[in-house]
Amino acid sequence: MKAIICTKYGNPDVLQIQEVPKPVAKEHEILVKIMSTAVNSGDVRVRGLVVDGWLKIVMRFVLGFNKPRKPIIGNVFSGIVEQVGNKVKTFKPGEEVFGMTGFNFGTYAEYMTISEKGAVIRKPENATFDEAAAIVFGGQTAIYFLEKAGIKNRKSPKVLIYGATGSVGVAAIQIAQHFNADITAVCSSEGRQTVESLMVKQIILYDKEDFTQQTERFDIILDAVGKTTEKQCRHLLKKDGVYKTVGGLDVATESTYQLQLMKELFENGKLKAVIDKTYSFDKVVDAHRYVDSGRKKGNVVLSISND
Repeated sequence: MKAIICTKYGNPDVLQIQEVPKPVAKEHEILVKIMSTAVNSGDVRVRGLVVDGWLKIVMRFVLGFNKPRKPIIGNVFSGIVEQVGNKVKTFKPGEEVFGMTGFNFGTYAEYMTISEKGAVIRKPENATFDEAAAIVFGGQTAIYFLEKAGIKNRKSPKVLIYGATGSVGVAAIQIAQHFNADITAVCSSEGRQTVESLMVKQIILYDKEDFTQQTERFDIILDAVGKTTEKQCRHLLKKDGVYKTVGGLDVATESTYQLQLMKELFENGKLKAVIDKTYSFDKVVDAHRYVDSGRKKGNVVLSISND
């Protein structure tokens, strides 16, 4: 099969399409023919080892010193079950699924295997493969951090989302709306239309004004791009307010609960896939260059198969 290999840490050109052995499902695994994946900030960090200072050393220990020890990167997918192990009870060949692999990676390929007990479920019935792949990374991250901030336990919380137009930001807006939040979104003038399309009325354009100078106080502040600090935002929080950022040491862990919530919201029209661009398998370098540019609004999808 064909797979995209990260040959070393570096710019997008380190990604190469190579022929590798097609995996075989073990007794508790399913083999998935991948239809779509996405290029997200997590992929970019791994490919380029994009972390600051001493964290680079930590990441080399976690991922591999000179190159990823798991060279097929990518961590979200949608596809079709092609084969099941002889002890699999949850899935059948032909079923359409979506999910995430976390630090196991492996979704930049034509096929992958995953445990039937892993973060994989049947995809939303009304979603295309591109849409199903697009909602996973941002949705999973947004659910993880917003719930860790206690959004479930707050009645109509006031939530500020910084970096509201990235994959995490657009998902966070919609997840917060599910919890009846009063949302203030911080984005650039260029991203205003994207945020408005998600029915957000309170918008701060960071290229026009300093969001830290407002008088409003919030129950939750979520930095969805990792470009602020708690010190910078602390005065914007209510007395029991909580600040969370995707830029710290806390890494969102994946679960089937998150997938089930995304599936339910998508099928009920309460979560939509915001897709900026879609690239074919052989244009992965171009896709990474676009994500590197910082101009992405929502998600960049990589179509693995056109079948």
